[in-house]
This record gives sequence, C-alpha cells and structure tokens, in this order.
Amino acid sequence: MSIVTELSEVKKHIAELDQFSVELRGYFDLDRKKKRLEELAMAAENPDLWTKPAEMQKLNKEKTLLEKAFAEWNQFFNRLEDAKVLLEMAVDGHDENSFKEVKSELNEVRKIGEQLELQKVLGGELDANSTYLSINSGAGGTESCDWAEMLLRMYTRYAEQNGYRCEVLDMTEGEGAGIKSCTLLISGEYAYGYLKAESGVHRLVRISPFDSNARRHTSFASVFVWAEVDDDIQIEVKTEDIEVETYRSSGAGGQHVNKTDSAVRIRHKPSGIVVASQQQRSQVQNREKAMKMLKAALYEKEIEKRNKEKDAMNSTKKANEWGSQIRSYVMHPYQMVKDHRTGYSTNQVDKVMNGEFSDFIMAYLKAQIHGTLGQNADGDTDV
Repeated sequence: MSIVTELSEVKKHIAELDQFSVELRGYFDLDRKKKRLEELAMAAENPDLWTKPAEMQKLNKEKTLLEKAFAEWNQFFNRLEDAKVLLEMAVDGHDENSFKEVKSELNEVRKIGEQLELQKVLGGELDANSTYLSINSGAGGTESCDWAEMLLRMYTRYAEQNGYRCEVLDMTEGEGAGIKSCTLLISGEYAYGYLKAESGVHRLVRISPFDSNARRHTSFASVFVWAEVDDDIQIEVKTEDIEVETYRSSGAGGQHVNKTDSAVRIRHKPSGIVVASQQQRSQVQNREKAMKMLKAALYEKEIEKRNKEKDAMNSTKKANEWGSQIRSYVMHPYQMVKDHRTGYSTNQVDKVMNGEFSDFIMAYLKAQIHGTLGQNADGDTDV
C-alpha cells in the first residue's frame, strides 16, 4: 500500500472519529453534567446534609459517576486531538515511524470510543447499581445441579476479576452433587448494567462425570438478574401479601448453621416472587436482607411494566429445558460457547468458565445499541 493511500485512509479514519465524537458528546450531554456537578458541590456545602449520611452517600455516588464520565470523555477527546497533531508532524517530516504510531493510536482511540458508546445502554435507572443474581438448576437432576454449581463458580470468578464484592445470600445444595439454587449479591458500580445480560437459560453439553458409560449429557440452569435498589425507594409490601418461613441454614456458615431456624424465606403471594436469606447471623438480620431483596425484585418488576421491557422477566418464565437457552456451553464433541441472541462465540470454554466472559456481555450491549439483538439467533440446538 502506497504512503498516499495510507494517508488517505488515516484521514478518513480521523473524519469518522470526529463524527463519532460529535455523537458521543451529544449523548454525554456535558453541559448538563457540568451544571449538575456544580449543584452537587453546592449541596455538599449545606451543613444540614452532614447529619444525613445516607443522603450524603447518595450524592457522593452521583458525583463520582459524573466525574468518571468527564474523565472518560476527556481521555477520548484528548487522545484524538493528539493523534491529529502527530499526523501533521509525520506528514511534515515524512516520518514513517510516526505515521505508524498514528495508525496504532487511532485504533486505541476507536476502542475507547466504543467503550463510551456502550454507556448508551448503561444509562438505565438502575444500571449503575449493585445486583442480585440467582441460579436455579433445571431439567437433568444431578447433572443440572452440578452445572448450576459450575455457573456459581463462573460468576464468582467474574466478580473477583472485575473488582466486585460477591456475597452468597442463600444456597440449597443438590442431593447428589452441586446446588439446586443459589442467590448472590454482587456489589459494585454497574454490576447490574453488565450482568443483566446473563438473565436466561444456560445449556451445557458434555461427557457426564456421573455416567459410568461416559455418555454425552445435556444440562440446563436458569439465571435471573435484578438490581439492588436504594433504601429510600418506597415499595409497599402488605403484611397480608407475604408468607414468611423460617428454616435451618445449610452448607458452610459457622457455628450458627444447622443449630437454629435463622434462615428466612419470603413468598410474595400476588407476584409469586420468592426470596431467601440464610447467611446472616440472626433471623432478624436474614429477614431484613430478604425483605430488601423482595422490594428490589418488586421495584424491578414495576420498572419493566412501566417501560414495557419484559425480556428479563420473560426469561424466568421459560422452561429450563431444550430450545429456550440464551447461551450454550459445549465441551464435547468440540469446544464452543455460543450466545444465541447475538451469535457471538468462542472456543475458549475453560476461560469462560473461569469468569472471562466479558466479551459476551459486550456483544450483548453492542447488539442493543445497534438494534440487532436477536437477529443473529439461529435457533441451532446442535451448537
């Protein structure tokens, strides 16, 4: 490729990034964000706020997110401008090394811009919040219970690798192996915004370690994700609408496990939502945790109803069986993980099971941006 042709392509790339920056600036609405930061600074100077730690924490969280948005935008914009200057220097000095550096830098700028673009679908009312994530084994008995436990490890490893705090709130062990169900609280910025992509049925194909004839088995487990909501959000839960059950905790948990009925399960009769907590030290603490989970679930259901966004709720209504999966994990006769909503796939099964599945989340979010979610689904149950 001649230097003239390369220069033409680089200039075209810069023009595209300039247009991209205009679109991003409009999305970021920097003027409004700047005004809001000024309002938060003034509010922080109010002595009355110092006596309200919960409100102060909420304002600080908003301030942190706004400052982060500014920093990310400035990184994108400044590096793009620096690349333009470097290109001028390369052209004036006929410096091929600098020219190559410009091309490399523009690729990095594009990646930063694409990361910023993802925030278009992370601007929901709850996206910045921490999240609850529940796993339930499906059809397949011991096989599915083992699969559910494998997913538990996958999400725990993902949380660790991405700087989130992961807490097990409730767990029911399988009769032979694995777990029947588990609920996690994954805490950190945008945990819900990213992990909401995981709601649905997950399918495993492998040679069963529980089959003495070494036959291939298919297992299913469902995942449901909903956001943790702030304590100041008012959700009315009538006493007559709930059933509260206490029971003895199971699994690892120290001296209180299996000695007192400290675990609490709450069923909301009008909605059918069931939540449970068994990891706190007392029944009172478990009840408080379970009620907070219930209110969060009810709040999410109301938001979805209001916006007519029922994808997450519908995922819990699908049977945990053949044909309803959002993602397949194939370990035999070949290695592949494929998302049926986006068409994205990889043969790095071990990495995915070790918590490295951010590429699947990014593919899902990008498909939402471009309105292609579901268009790549092929319904191929052999994959």
